Amino acid sequence: MHCSSLGEFEQGRPVIEALKKDYPNYPIVISLFSPSGFEVRKNYPGADKIIYLPLDTPQHAKKLVDIINPALVVWVKYEYWFNYLFELKKREIPVLLISGIFRPSQPFFKWYGNAWKKMLHSFHHLFVQNEHSVTLLARINLNKNITLSGDTRFDRVIDVAEKTEDIPGITTFINNHPTLVAGSTWEDDEAELVHYTRTRNKYKFIIAPHEISEIHLKELKNIFKNSIFYSDLMKQHKYGSDCNVLIIDSIGLLSKLYRYATVTYVGGGFNSSGIHNTLEAAVYGKPVIFGPEYEKFDEAKALIKNGAAFSIDNALTLENKLDELFNDNILLEQASDFARKYVYSNKGATQKIMNYIIANRLLIN
Repeated sequence: MHCSSLGEFEQGRPVIEALKKDYPNYPIVISLFSPSGFEVRKNYPGADKIIYLPLDTPQHAKKLVDIINPALVVWVKYEYWFNYLFELKKREIPVLLISGIFRPSQPFFKWYGNAWKKMLHSFHHLFVQNEHSVTLLARINLNKNITLSGDTRFDRVIDVAEKTEDIPGITTFINNHPTLVAGSTWEDDEAELVHYTRTRNKYKFIIAPHEISEIHLKELKNIFKNSIFYSDLMKQHKYGSDCNVLIIDSIGLLSKLYRYATVTYVGGGFNSSGIHNTLEAAVYGKPVIFGPEYEKFDEAKALIKNGAAFSIDNALTLENKLDELFNDNILLEQASDFARKYVYSNKGATQKIMNYIIANRLLIN
């Protein structure tokens, strides 16, 4: 399985774990491109080997396929590597794309996109997230070997939410106060939150930044005046700390932290790349707030349409929306209810993919 980065790894993880369960005799190799994704998941126990995917050259592709000799290759969402896909097609090794999503702006659908179209023809089958992707692929004569499966991220966040255990110190830190959990925040997100944390002492705030370098953590400690690092909270056993801001200075907690929120904020919405994973928060039945860059994300648009998510473009609109949610119990309950229902109504992509693998005997027990 190839995953671009950590987000795609989490997207592919339900399929990896289903394959591990149904086909335990097959070793599993996961490749990543992003150093951040590799560093976080290099010790993931569900794989037999986790590697960086070597640069996309004919020589690298031939050598790596020779070494691994895969029975099945799974590509998660996007990031298409021509030489690897060509080598796999030449050897008639089945390659699946899972949780694929397509937009008119992509080169597949441009006049100069012939090489890109060839890459799509290298896939044995494409599992896509939405009807719009099916329609776009049909325009370039790729209307066969496509399944509208939905997004495996729904299966992943449900699995995490249903297995979640308590995080030490969090409940006592919150101490029954209304709480905002802000996850995967960037500098622009954090700047929007500062004034609110300073003027709403009756609330608690938990901030899990996207970047946890020593320099950035020091900056956060400086701008969020009444704050404490999670590591210090644990060392000093200040679970009932007078601080109203808790800065998470470790990785791996965010998807479990959202359950403690009254309202959530998901970062990335002030960057051109867009917001991070809103489903991690919505699965717990929590309203979600994020910045203006969300148009690439169907789940964000669906949550907004149904009143479970809200986009803001500056600190004032953020503060108004937070005040509204914290003080209007009916609005809060309605948003929370739809958020949870939306996630659970979209589960099942992993099973559709597994059904295809089993029915087409792509792996043999």
